[in-house]
Amino acid sequence: MSPRLVRAYIGLGANLGDSAATLRGVLAELQASDGIKAVTASPFYRSAPVEATGPDFVNAVAALNTSLSPLALLDTLQGLENLHGRQRPYRNAPRTLDLDVLTYGDLAVNQERLTLPHPRMHQRAFVLLPLRDLAPDMVVLGRPISAWVDEIRDQAIERMPA
Repeated sequence: MSPRLVRAYIGLGANLGDSAATLRGVLAELQASDGIKAVTASPFYRSAPVEATGPDFVNAVAALNTSLSPLALLDTLQGLENLHGRQRPYRNAPRTLDLDVLTYGDLAVNQERLTLPHPRMHQRAFVLLPLRDLAPDMVVLGRPISAWVDEIRDQAIERMPA
């Protein structure tokens, strides 16, 4: 019997180095990771840092199926961040790669290492717009994603050419 697969959504971002190339590379690495299958990526977006400084970010969201537990998925993501030279000198520092578990099926978790759904995803254009590309009918915190998108129209973000 094969393990049960759960649909998870992952936020991807980078604002140091060749950010778009980093995201393309990590999408391939996710697809090749144990316990992860069927990785689909949104278009890439360029956005200004939120509550941070540094160059603009390149962001995307990936949908994937996983047999990993939520914390094992987080460990895989943090391992990929480390592989790409992620440093954490201070909160919201510029980064070579940032990977966040946004949702894991319908699971709600509030642990020290992981909160699901991601506690600020509904406030971030760089999450909502690419997420809407992949899951336009998704409900986030009890509201359709389109309702949240209406509230973040003031955030600087643009869809990048393919």
